Amino acid sequence: MTGADAGRLTRRRLLELGGLAGAAALVGCSDNDTTPDAAPTTAGASPPSTTTSTSPPTTTTEARPVPEFVRTPEARFEGLVGFDYEPHYLQTTEGLRLHYLDEGPGDAGVALLLHGEPTWSYLYRNVIPTLADAGYRCIAPDHIGFGKSDKVTEDDWYTLDAHVTTLQDFIEELDLTQITLLCQDWGGPNGLITAVDLPDRFQRLVVMNTWLHHDDYEYTDQLRNWNTLSQTTGFDFGVVGLQMAPWSVDEAPTLHAAYAAPFTDEASKTGARRWPWMLPFAEPEAGGADRQAAAHAALADWDGPVNVIFGDSDGVFTADWGQQLADHLGATFDLLPGVGHFVQETGPLAAELILDRA
Repeated sequence: MTGADAGRLTRRRLLELGGLAGAAALVGCSDNDTTPDAAPTTAGASPPSTTTSTSPPTTTTEARPVPEFVRTPEARFEGLVGFDYEPHYLQTTEGLRLHYLDEGPGDAGVALLLHGEPTWSYLYRNVIPTLADAGYRCIAPDHIGFGKSDKVTEDDWYTLDAHVTTLQDFIEELDLTQITLLCQDWGGPNGLITAVDLPDRFQRLVVMNTWLHHDDYEYTDQLRNWNTLSQTTGFDFGVVGLQMAPWSVDEAPTLHAAYAAPFTDEASKTGARRWPWMLPFAEPEAGGADRQAAAHAALADWDGPVNVIFGDSDGVFTADWGQQLADHLGATFDLLPGVGHFVQETGPLAAELILDRA
């Protein structure tokens, strides 16, 4: 699927009714989930719904056929510690439901919070309060295939172009401007390409433990291993959410449950498998190698402020690479000691640093 094929979002917002580190890093575990699986929805069928529309849907483009997808039961997300946020939804012309958080007044602009592999908006739960208190409108979408968003079960749906198009349509549908982008992992290519494509909507970039493919980029052994390990049947993606995050032993079961919550069976993991599969060294077309390289080059001339914040204990995107990226972008560079791949798990520490650098 190309970017043009991915479909555009309609103005249909749906509100829901009612509403360890190193050892676990990239190590496969079998799922032992006893929660009933999400029921699949087939092409052409109406998606199951526990929501009501707050306004009549209007179509901006011709609707596309509904791809096969599953929807994670809401019960999987009940009682998550620190995640008492109201859900919001947009529906794509393909009939896919995209979940996002929308918190804060917006006096300071929009903070667009993009997660990566294999996490979801839960990753920003402890960042949002500090940013919202500082006046930001915090928008945290779950990419298709992740979190509370629908999970397409067709492998070929997942390309970088499809994700980028969905994100850009989301931004235009909500008419987001004065955006401070916070991006990490696959949220980096998605968000940074979008900033290059829609520069008038963005005013600042905050880049955390991510990359953009280009000819000189050297993929780490850990990332190359992840390309194959992630394809293992029965892989427990919940353990990846624990990778080098600053958690205590008591917190580990809580974090694992939260990061495993979206994935009920193998079909629901399709998107989580496809991101590592499409790493551009392995799948340059699906992974958007040329588009990433073009964005990397374009961002050298970015006009607005850029802040790069990396954890120093990440074996996927290293501190040395973080410094190279900051130099290329003309950015400030902050290295957080003892922090790994998921800088957002430091919560207020990361948020305060972001505010200090504004």
